Amino acid sequence: MHPLIEAYYAAFNSGDRDALLEMLADDVVHEINEGATETGREAFRAFLNRMDRCYKERVEDLVIFTASDPTRASAEFFIRGEYLATDEGLPDATGQTYHLRVGAFFEIRDGEISRVTNHYNLGEWMRMVGA
Repeated sequence: MHPLIEAYYAAFNSGDRDALLEMLADDVVHEINEGATETGREAFRAFLNRMDRCYKERVEDLVIFTASDPTRASAEFFIRGEYLATDEGLPDATGQTYHLRVGAFFEIRDGEISRVTNHYNLGEWMRMVGA
């Protein structure tokens, strides 16, 4: 396990957004699944705020992979969630639940996460929420 990535997901599951954000570099690059690339801790904070408004999620069955190069790591897990409020451009939220496999990739620089890239099957998520 990679202690920084393990701590990142522990903070995610506990809802401690401040602790999670402290693990990120000021210029963190966030590559959103099938979406834009955003840069900076404040952009990541805005993303988390939107996610917390629209979704209640928990990471389960987390497996963290580390490379021989300590600047790279990845994770595979399931996200168990509830769709609480309609997210822009997506189907109406009515409290639908989902359980979806996710892959995440990280770059680490000077003890901080400098890139987060998430991938999941959006079509499968849409099927789960009844789109």
